[in-house]
Amino acid sequence: MTILRAALATIILVSGVLGQQNMPSAAQSLYRPMIQQIENLLPTLADRGAGLFALARLYAQVGETQKAVALLKDSLATGEGFDPNGSDMLAPLRSNPGFRRLVKQAQKQSPAVQKAKVAFTVPEKDLFPEGLAYDPAKHVFYMGSMYRRKIVKITEKGEVSDFVKPDQYQLQPIGGVHVDPTDQSVWAASDPDKAHGSELYHFNAEGKLLERYSPPGAGRHDLNDLVLYRSSAIYVTDSDANLTYRFDRQTHAFTPVRLPRAQFFPNGITLSGDSTRLYIADWLGVIMVDLRDNSAREVHPGGYSTLCGVDGLYWYENSLIGVQSSAAFQVVRWFLSADGQHVTESRILEKGTPLVRFPTTGAIRGTRFYFMANTGIANYDDGKIADPAKLEAVQIAVVSLE
Repeated sequence: MTILRAALATIILVSGVLGQQNMPSAAQSLYRPMIQQIENLLPTLADRGAGLFALARLYAQVGETQKAVALLKDSLATGEGFDPNGSDMLAPLRSNPGFRRLVKQAQKQSPAVQKAKVAFTVPEKDLFPEGLAYDPAKHVFYMGSMYRRKIVKITEKGEVSDFVKPDQYQLQPIGGVHVDPTDQSVWAASDPDKAHGSELYHFNAEGKLLERYSPPGAGRHDLNDLVLYRSSAIYVTDSDANLTYRFDRQTHAFTPVRLPRAQFFPNGITLSGDSTRLYIADWLGVIMVDLRDNSAREVHPGGYSTLCGVDGLYWYENSLIGVQSSAAFQVVRWFLSADGQHVTESRILEKGTPLVRFPTTGAIRGTRFYFMANTGIANYDDGKIADPAKLEAVQIAVVSLE
């Protein structure tokens, strides 16, 4: 999960800077129930390491340093590739000698992997992009901008233009984007802001806004990422409500998907090639839903690498491609068993290089995976640029899947 794609992540980062004494009581009341929930789930989790790592981050935020360091040590002992150095939620621990030792240990256990290269560069520096999609019919990429609240179009030669212009429809910050292959229309999810709530948008092939819908119910919502299910529905994650919805394209109704456990900031989402299995990523791993009977179960990581904290999630030839920004900044391919329930092999495609400084999502084009390497999301704070001096052109990296 990226820092600002869920409201809680923003609060956590701020409270981590302020310290326990000045932490808002509302934030304290939020963290403690989460800790309790995950501790209760821990014995039954398919990925115990993911639960340990999540608890370490939460305990760091409530000021229990020794508990957090001990949990980090246990999570690293699983050998699943957790990297405590990249987590902003663990910032309160960075002066702790035990934490620094664990960072060095993690670097030895899981060294850098460099396979990707820069495909093209988007010169506009203040986009703060979150979603990327590819249209094989038009041979173009679409990238959503959180700060400029628009969608840009990028040709395969790297030529950039506005698909939806900024402020044209009073849009919210744009998150996940997806192309409908039947008519080349574009669907997008958006963040909330102080004035308006999160929405689901539908644009035609020329960028004209056709529809916009708000998720149901009171409380905060943050529609994050989405995937199209044939021509009848859209599945979309809501990171603030901790829900995944099925949006019916005929009735326009949002229906929560029933899952075997509570979700913690669901983010990446994808469908199997035959559209029979839905995969939903959150803090604790990936849940698979068999859409033929609506049964659901966690995907077992198989002891190869953790499936937790996946921002962008994609299906490719009976495997999952994941852009992780929680357990570690990396791009990974997980090969699956025939039933799609177990990871049989894990292959890191990029890790520990400048091309995964802060990745979020990507898109598959043929046998190659394109991903945003340096979104700058950490420099985007509540709709504002935190440090203009740190702005830089966005690099789109590419790595082979063969």
